[in-house]
Amino acid sequence: MTVSAPPIIIIAIDGGAASGKSTSSKVLAERFHLLHVDTGSFYRGVTAEFLRLGVSATDAPVVVAAAAALRFGTKLHGRSAQMEIGGRVVPDAEIRSRIVNENVSHFAAIPEVRAALLAYQRGQVDVARAHHFRGVVMEGRDIGSVIFPDADFRFFLHADPTERARRRANEGGHDSIAERDRIDSTRKTAPLSCPVGAVSIDTTHLTAAQVVETLAAPVSARLAAR
Repeated sequence: MTVSAPPIIIIAIDGGAASGKSTSSKVLAERFHLLHVDTGSFYRGVTAEFLRLGVSATDAPVVVAAAAALRFGTKLHGRSAQMEIGGRVVPDAEIRSRIVNENVSHFAAIPEVRAALLAYQRGQVDVARAHHFRGVVMEGRDIGSVIFPDADFRFFLHADPTERARRRANEGGHDSIAERDRIDSTRKTAPLSCPVGAVSIDTTHLTAAQVVETLAAPVSARLAAR
């Protein structure tokens, strides 16, 4: 008799910059043996590639053509998925650079860019399954609303903009929190917002450990009940 594998767990964590997504996602991946997927790094990687090719976010026809030509792959780095573009992983130092920070929200607002990444992001579930992970914890800005609206768990993290700016500065980041919020929340395609039915968590006055435990509690309960 063949015993079927347990269903893949999908945890969607959305929120603005420095709301606590990355730290929480990485800890949950370790705790529950999940593939960690940072979709923000995917958009950063695509932005870095466009900038390398001299593509401007204001030149719509060129962006559409460049997006259609992208070829994606996935390489694992520990428990995290790294995007390959044309067989190349864009270095972290490049995707976290000031110029990418200044441009990523502009490219991410273009519908054709988001469409180019849609299937690839959903395909990370197959990557997790192929590498025998228990599931996926995916962080971003439209995971619970567009990528996986039927995820097992959907969380939306938010915090006071001043606190988020402080956190990002402490990390050595160059983001303009207010400007990224404005672009991400007002774009026509998949704007940043709390998905209907998702659990909204204000992380302003919570430690990283407290945020993790808040997210982990319902996941632990569900797994214990299986």
